[in-house]
Amino acid sequence: MGRKVTLATCSLNQWALDFEGNAERILRSVEIAKTHGAKYRLGPELEICGYGCADHFYESDTLLHSFQVLKTLLESPVTQDIIVDVGMPIMHHNARYNCRVLFLNRKILLIRPKMLMANHGIYREMRWFSPWRQLRHVEEYFLPRMIQDVTGQETVPFGDCVLSTRDTCIGTEICAELWNPSSPHIQMGLDGVEIFTNSSASHHELRKAHQRVSLIQSATAKSGGIYLYSNQRGCDGDRVYYDGCAMVAINGDVVAHGAQFSLNDVEVITATLDLEDVRSYRGELCHQHMDNELKPCRRIKVDFSLSGGNDIYLPTHQPIQWSFHTPEEEISLGPACWLWDYLRRSGQAGFLLPLSGGVDSSSTACIVYSMCTLLCQAVKDGNARVLQDVRRLVGDDSYTPQHPKELCGHVFTTCYMASENSSQETCSRARELAAHIGSTHLNINIDMAVKGILGIFSVVTGRLPQFRAHGGSSRENLALQNVQARVRMVLAYLFAQLSLWSRGKPGGLLVLGSANVDESLTGYFTKYDCSSADINPIGGISKTDLKSFLLYCAEQFQLPALGGILAAPPTAELEPLTDGQVSQTDEADMGMSYSELSVIGRLRKISKCGPFSMFCKLMHMWKDALSPTEVAQKVKHFFRMYSVNRHKMTTVTPSYHAESYSPDDNRFDLRPFLYNTRWTWQFRCIDSQVQTSPEEPKQ
Repeated sequence: MGRKVTLATCSLNQWALDFEGNAERILRSVEIAKTHGAKYRLGPELEICGYGCADHFYESDTLLHSFQVLKTLLESPVTQDIIVDVGMPIMHHNARYNCRVLFLNRKILLIRPKMLMANHGIYREMRWFSPWRQLRHVEEYFLPRMIQDVTGQETVPFGDCVLSTRDTCIGTEICAELWNPSSPHIQMGLDGVEIFTNSSASHHELRKAHQRVSLIQSATAKSGGIYLYSNQRGCDGDRVYYDGCAMVAINGDVVAHGAQFSLNDVEVITATLDLEDVRSYRGELCHQHMDNELKPCRRIKVDFSLSGGNDIYLPTHQPIQWSFHTPEEEISLGPACWLWDYLRRSGQAGFLLPLSGGVDSSSTACIVYSMCTLLCQAVKDGNARVLQDVRRLVGDDSYTPQHPKELCGHVFTTCYMASENSSQETCSRARELAAHIGSTHLNINIDMAVKGILGIFSVVTGRLPQFRAHGGSSRENLALQNVQARVRMVLAYLFAQLSLWSRGKPGGLLVLGSANVDESLTGYFTKYDCSSADINPIGGISKTDLKSFLLYCAEQFQLPALGGILAAPPTAELEPLTDGQVSQTDEADMGMSYSELSVIGRLRKISKCGPFSMFCKLMHMWKDALSPTEVAQKVKHFFRMYSVNRHKMTTVTPSYHAESYSPDDNRFDLRPFLYNTRWTWQFRCIDSQVQTSPEEPKQ
């Protein structure tokens, strides 16, 4: 009697509304799964249309085209003799559902709608979909005529049900349902379901992967079973990067998994497992029966076997150890893959970065260099799609990249925009780093443009503003800094559009921003300055993590120029030099250190702290370094700066989402941008608490 099953799961680089490309990748994954002997293939969440369709889910076209793709999949000979599990949106009784559609040999077996929605952080599923709230309830779904013509079915089961084959039982979870305290796999396992599947669109955040793996291991460690996890990979057209990690686990052990970061559009993971191992595991744990008050799972019977007739000599997959990436490796790989997806799909010919010689812009440059490293390795490994895209970018059908530095010269332009306030040290650091990574580097002096703009102002008003160092007011000082910053943005876009033209090459460049997440918290940047760009790979990463990342790059990529960059104090270089040396530093301007900002950012967003509750927490966290009065001053200063500059978040460059405390107004941090910046009630509460707290001297 057959008892060993071969199952397949996958990571696909799907793209919102790319129905043709999405269908092609789905079929390729099914073909690979069958080649490895799999009888069941699982794909990512909403893989037919792409997870990131957002308000396009409201459009009837999205539903129509999804069914057209489903029809193509049903009719394809590739999908015969294997259970195929795909994701798509479906309208049922005038409600829109996020569904899995399972089919076999041109017959739809069941449609399983998502029951527990992801509706926090960057996710807004309740905006577009209804959750299926009827536990163990199944209804008839009337198929569109185009599907009826293929399957010969008028209706199919729709609801909370499982699939019962000749040899086992398969139950479905969809993404967030795994993370929920009442995950469906718990009751399904108690009711005898042996194989659990999870199709996800789970995005990358630093230090998140181990949580996902731990949840999947614990899902089967408690009561046994096989767990298949599928995830989307790539950009999908938005701020997040879906980081793959397709895997198979049994009885608490991972036995097969894919890459977290990869340039492969299709990755299929297969595993052969023994169903008797699940049954023995459950028997030893004195497996309990279902609660009598809970209905048993509705089973859809399928005359099909996942196992073979004589599989005694078929080897099974054994437990393996998962090697997690360090945060520094994650920064190197995740944003690099995201940049590549964005670049190859945007139709542009490369990137342009204003390179200041500081930590932030240097980190962005290193991420681009990491991207070029990944591309060269993918070409070396025989990835024909990557080679095709690279050749299209450089405009040479015979080009094959040999080294990241060489490729960088083709797709990456850096420019140092000097003013009379720039130091020779930062100019040298930028030039040295550009030479090490191979970017096409430009030195641009902006003084003429700045003086031209100030000349216009002087002609109109009869007055010429001065820096504070030259006797001017704070308003004049800030305005003069902002003029320099905004001129750099204008020049960055000019050179992005025309620098390749000036060299006789086709195409334009995407402008990269380099403002980190901590600066965004306080708004420590000029609105519409050189932080205003097309995309920003470090906008969701803290300064602390970026410094660690540069240390990693210095060793990993052999970039000695990074040593001097890390040693230099962060500075905007927008105020006059003192004896040729920089007198302005970022942390002095912000009134707090970057490490303090990271703590404040997490308390503000993750811990949901307002001014008073933040003060109460920080008073204990920082008690060894700061007195209650000093903590109060920092909290007040932060919230003043945050509220004064919050309007800048409405125009912030789309950034790679890497931290759960990002202040990005557009999709993630839904807070006002017009505040009473005095915070009178809140600050009065802090002052009252300070008066009752013993003042302790700093250690």
